[in-house]
Amino acid sequence: MLVKIFGGAVHGIDAITITIEVNILWGAKFVIVGLPDNAVKESQQRIDSALREIGLKIPGKRVIINMAPADVKKEGSAYDLPIGIGILAANEQLPNADLERYVIMGELSLDGSLQAVKGVLPIAIHAKKEGFKGIILPCQNANEAAVVQDFEVYGFRHISEVIAFLKKEKTFSPTKFDRTVMEQQPDNELLDFKDVKGQENVKRAMEIAAAGGHNMIMIGSPGSGKTMLARRLPTILPPMTIEEALETTKIHSVAGKIQNNNSLITTRPFRSPHHTISNVALVGGGASPQPGEISLAHNGILFMDELPEFQRSVLEVLRQPLEDRMISISRSKFSVEYPANIMLIASMNPCPCGYYNHPTKECNCPPGAVQKYLSRISGPLLDRIDIHIEVVPVELDKITSTAESEPSAAIRSRVIAAREIQTARFRHHQGIYCNAQMTSPLLKKYCSLDDKCTALLKIAMQRFGLSARAYDRIIKLSRTIADLDHSKEIKPEYIAEAIQYRSLDREEWGG
Repeated sequence: MLVKIFGGAVHGIDAITITIEVNILWGAKFVIVGLPDNAVKESQQRIDSALREIGLKIPGKRVIINMAPADVKKEGSAYDLPIGIGILAANEQLPNADLERYVIMGELSLDGSLQAVKGVLPIAIHAKKEGFKGIILPCQNANEAAVVQDFEVYGFRHISEVIAFLKKEKTFSPTKFDRTVMEQQPDNELLDFKDVKGQENVKRAMEIAAAGGHNMIMIGSPGSGKTMLARRLPTILPPMTIEEALETTKIHSVAGKIQNNNSLITTRPFRSPHHTISNVALVGGGASPQPGEISLAHNGILFMDELPEFQRSVLEVLRQPLEDRMISISRSKFSVEYPANIMLIASMNPCPCGYYNHPTKECNCPPGAVQKYLSRISGPLLDRIDIHIEVVPVELDKITSTAESEPSAAIRSRVIAAREIQTARFRHHQGIYCNAQMTSPLLKKYCSLDDKCTALLKIAMQRFGLSARAYDRIIKLSRTIADLDHSKEIKPEYIAEAIQYRSLDREEWGG
């Protein structure tokens, strides 16, 4: 008897439907065709053991399993459950009336229990689009898939429960999504700007970066507080929309980064890769394509501490994602795209010894060392970073002061207000959510400058030798500063403040 079961495979962060055809004929052989990898081929042993645990077994006949489309490679152990169910249905041990209404995924243990699998959310989203009634999967993945509205999600612990459900021997309730998770606030107990003494100029720059989604680099001596400030930046970012949460969760689902029984990722990601990271680990790819650190930071922050210590080739692969907000990975056998809408936050010492421009300590670096150190970061990459800010060590009297600084909640409220202005501004422009994402036509439309602003910007361009890209980024920063000030027009003081956030373009830096 020929039976069809439906599963899913992930390509990039999207899914495709996999049709698993099972036929049992006379003979004595177990065959899987349709580009299965070793994990899929090994499923026979897991399925056989799991079925024997519940008093069933693979029939001693010729079992042929075809996984279509045949030109898509099937990877991983998530096909154990659909293949096992297909064998039982083909052997007439299970009714097959409901099988075409559900997508089935799950890894089997030898005792028949179900183990969590990757990529459940994109598979569930695709299954709903394809018109399936629901999805059957391990209970550890149920909350994740339940995010999809008006779609039945059944999570089971054991293959015996799946069989009981399909035979209608027992009633099971679908898993429901708890929408209150979207209302959860980020945990600010341990990290809050109120604990930061001094550094008012850096906090102002971070507020602007958060309000407009701008990239930022901090330059300062060791111990000046660069990392401490960066780790507090997520506490002032605006909450994620349901669309952002879904997109972020899809990426983490494909990468297998979602904890068991979790549903949506509702707090913005903060990824901090070590400086020894490879190109592939940063941008993604590999023999079995996986999202890299850039995509895992999508809709959040990618923090690169001690930026010049990263390999030059690793830094250069950042250029295209920062510009296009999308990573395209092309290999001879596949081509995938991963979203990369990130805020790049970087930190660095000003020189090898770390004390160039320090107010009290002397720099011991030889002549030319500062320029050589800065040259590890290419001009095109620096051009793509909107804010360059110097972090000066805090004076002793401020460190010992008992007065609390402004808390993250207060800064966050201003950031949210500025983002609401941008949401209204870009509501008719798909894929544009904040000022940092503006294209050239949108700059002309929403960032008109008067004669004073134009003259001021022209002087800065000539003095610092800024590129056309830096020119655009100064205007975007000015627009964000105006939004924080609830101003419809860009004023000269906003341009002046934006220009001062180009520290590394000045002559004293490596000149």
